Amino acid sequence: MNLQNILSEIEKVDPDLEERMGSRRSALRDFAHLGGKVALTALPLALGSFFNKSYGQSTNATVLEILNYALTLEYLEAEFYATALTKTSITFPTDAAKAAITKIKNDEAAHVTFLKTAIAGAGGTAIAKPTFNFENNATFGNVFLNYTTFLAVAQAFEDTGVRAYKGRAKELVKGGAYLTAALNIHSVEARHASHIRQMRRAAAGGGQTAMKPWITGANDSGIGASVNAVYAGEDNTVQGGVTITNLAGVSGNISVNAATEAFDEPLSKAEVLVIANLFITA
Repeated sequence: MNLQNILSEIEKVDPDLEERMGSRRSALRDFAHLGGKVALTALPLALGSFFNKSYGQSTNATVLEILNYALTLEYLEAEFYATALTKTSITFPTDAAKAAITKIKNDEAAHVTFLKTAIAGAGGTAIAKPTFNFENNATFGNVFLNYTTFLAVAQAFEDTGVRAYKGRAKELVKGGAYLTAALNIHSVEARHASHIRQMRRAAAGGGQTAMKPWITGANDSGIGASVNAVYAGEDNTVQGGVTITNLAGVSGNISVNAATEAFDEPLSKAEVLVIANLFITA
């Protein structure tokens, strides 16, 4: 990391930087002194704090709110998979299936830890983990008794997670590292969603032999109207003002299924919380 070059580049867009921070030499000396006291991995955070002080900025309250919003969803997913793996009432058909769910559980737990650390590092307070009840549901009451039901609920959670991150990413456009982190988690959630869908397709007796790794139209889950909220708007065929089904495809116009499969739609915070609150008791 060449701090001299960094400061020079910033001065190109902010000629008043030197006056704002005092002499460049003094600034470099102060930061060099700081760098000797912190671990190398902490330098990016320290640098951010350094410039925040110089410019009188602080982490936007919206960023902290979004991080805690994401943390709520990660708490839910991590708890769901951890509970499933500790329940003796659910039988995984193969070791590979159980290993896949264990991997997803570990990913969600890592997301929880990361978000809590990011919130603390940004000067905020991470929300406490809510109390969840996954079995107090008329449709999914046997979620930890029936492997097929478990996968169906897992799919609903993962599809919700993907759309939730997409729905709020636009609010982090100026969030820098926070936007990058959110997109990193978003892509992993998408991989989870795809894998769970393929597990449902492979499950013996699951009745989902036509399940695809991506969403087709509105509510392709095979679960019924109880998860309509998860897939609301996924049947959209207009992107950027262009009706996709009016475009030429390989043989004729692009089909409705292909048009909806090619684009994921976001969910708003309010829509996501309606879904999550079905399982949050306190």
